[in-house]
Formats: sequence, C-alpha cells, structure tokens
Amino acid sequence: MSSKRRPKILVVLHQETSSPGRVGHLLIENGFDLDICRPPLGDPLPETLEEHAGAVMFGGPMSANDKDDFVRRETEWLAVPLRENRPFLGICLGAQMLVNHLGGRVEGHGDGLVEIGWYPIRPTEEGKALMHWPEMVYQFHREGFSLPSAATLLATSETYPNQAFRYGDNAWGIQFHAELTRVMMHRWVVRGAHRFELPGAQPGRDHLGGRMIWDMHLKRWLDEFLELVFEGKTKGKQKPARRGGPLLSVPGR
Repeated sequence: MSSKRRPKILVVLHQETSSPGRVGHLLIENGFDLDICRPPLGDPLPETLEEHAGAVMFGGPMSANDKDDFVRRETEWLAVPLRENRPFLGICLGAQMLVNHLGGRVEGHGDGLVEIGWYPIRPTEEGKALMHWPEMVYQFHREGFSLPSAATLLATSETYPNQAFRYGDNAWGIQFHAELTRVMMHRWVVRGAHRFELPGAQPGRDHLGGRMIWDMHLKRWLDEFLELVFEGKTKGKQKPARRGGPLLSVPGR
C-alpha cells in the first residue's frame, strides 16, 4: 500500500550546526518534508525546483557581499525559484542575497548602528493588507538592504527601514529572525556575546528577557506568514493556484 509523498521544501543553511529551527518545525507540522542543503560545506544546489514545493534560505555570520564562491553561487542560483515561480523565502542573509540578485544594495548603517536584540517594526499599508504583524521582532545583523526595484515593502523600522518585502508573486525577504527556538537563542547569546558592544546592540539579558514578552506573538506571526508564503493563504482565505505550479497546502550579518 503506497503512501502519498509529502511535498519537499529546500532548506539552505550556512553552518554545520545551523538549524531551520521553528521554521522547520512549522513546515513539517503543515505537511512538508525538509531537504537540507549546506552550500558552504560543499552541498550542491539543485538545478531546478521541480521536485520541491519551495525554498527557504537562512542567515549566517557571513556577508552577502563576501567573495566566497558559495556566496556567488547561491546568489546566482536565486534565478531558479524566480524563473520557475516557486515560493522562496530569504531570512536575513537569504534576503540580502535576494536583494543582491535583484540588483539592490547590501550595506551597513551609515552611523555604524546594528540591530542585535528586540526592536519594533511597523507594517506598511501593503503589509497590513496581507496579515497582522508583530510589534517587536528579534534581530541579529549589522548590514541591511535597499528595496529592490519593483519590490513591495511590507514592514519597516527606524534604523534599517527595509525589514520585509515581496518581489513578484513568489519571492519574500525578511531581515529579522522569527525562527529561533529557546535553545537557539541561548546559543546565539553565548556565541555572539562579543557583538553586544556594537553601537545599537542590546545586552544578552535583554535578548532573553524580551523573548518572554514578545516571542509568543512572533511565533504566531511566523505560522501565518509561512502559510502565506507556501500555501497562498492570506487572512484565512485560500488563493487560487499560480501559473508554474500549484500552491501546496537561522546569527546574521
């Protein structure tokens, strides 16, 4: 008796110990399997996403502007989900690679400010039309990105104004991190403690204290956001299937 195959999501990670965290947990709960790929460790990216329902590219300690071969390969590879109209989500570094691919800029703040800790964001009118957004999000980055031409800004903030965007019908980028489990945040606070001295960064106790206040709302947002990206659901409504395929039901720079 054959069982129905679960659709796969390609998960692109950038370190040996990296995890898809809460994003992976929610995707599995929603009926997907994960196909994990680590290009910095030599894993090849697929030439097509015909066997995948979409892809998520996570963060990492490197910059989207680094000259490493894997950074160049990943950035160029983003032509695949865009061309094949497959759902794609870039988180932090993944979003920055998407911006570079689309001809935008990835760079640090003019005054050297970083976002490392919990910071407020504001949805744009376009973002509000899609879903409800959290008031506070967890950040761990010292570079941001410009808004690519023809992209729609969905959320903004004071220090780094481009926090979330949509490009076309299938590509999404977010600067912040909603994927961290409690264990992951503890690990980031320990391993990234040297960055808490950077201008604008928050001390480690505020990372963990803020989680107790705001993480529940961030988790609820992530669950709805993943349904929007990979299932086309917006505010409880199912969108029609798109041309090119049906809609199937991790510290940054």
